[in-house]
Amino acid sequence: SLSPYISLLTHSILSETNLPSLLRSLSLYPRKNSNMSWQVYVDDHLMCDIEGNQLTAAAILGQDGSVWAASANFPQFKPEEISGIMNDFAEPGTLAPTGLYLGGTKYMVIRGEPGQVIRGKKGSGGVTINKTGQALVIGIYDEPLTAGQCNMIVERLGDYLIEQGL
Repeated sequence: SLSPYISLLTHSILSETNLPSLLRSLSLYPRKNSNMSWQVYVDDHLMCDIEGNQLTAAAILGQDGSVWAASANFPQFKPEEISGIMNDFAEPGTLAPTGLYLGGTKYMVIRGEPGQVIRGKKGSGGVTINKTGQALVIGIYDEPLTAGQCNMIVERLGDYLIEQGL
């Protein structure tokens, strides 16, 4: 129900509170310029609970491969794996013949969104990588979580970061 928000909004307007700051406080995600660490994005928005399940591992990386934040069990990866991913974003389809490698694990590349999302499959699990203006948002999943749930989690945060200019 929206009634608590409407009442808060009405109170805010009547008490001449700064409306933009109120609206930001109601947002699903923190403000772009907040002091919140990237780890909170991983912990609260990527490793979130979905019907009693969660991603196996998740991270937000700089496009140069620097780790901004990661779940404790995110695999150690090689610089050339990130280079391969970035090359596929620049020239979609370059990973398809060889597969996508992340942390030494090979994933079969499946349909993504050229230049923005790469998806990989391995057995009952897989990976979704969403490229934003400055970062790579990565989610790794296994059953019982589905590819669709992983895509939703990763792409929702990726879309938010893009909207924030990140």
